[in-house]
Amino acid sequence: MFDNTNLITLQVNGESSTCSPQTYLPQFIEKMGLNPRLVAVEYNGEILHRQFWENTQIKAGDNIEIVTIVGGG
Repeated sequence: MFDNTNLITLQVNGESSTCSPQTYLPQFIEKMGLNPRLVAVEYNGEILHRQFWENTQIKAGDNIEIVTIVGGG
């Protein structure tokens, strides 16, 4: 079971969200039910290139914008 006292709070797409400390960005995206291959991420005001995701640990107060890539024409 999760201990709610250990959760950190951050902003995701303008809304308050929580996650466990030591959560990395790909894990967080998957826990949101999204496919990491089909999203783009702005992390604290900067577009975060996919090569850095594995090493990006979520911290309290982070501001993340996640945009789903939609195909079509």
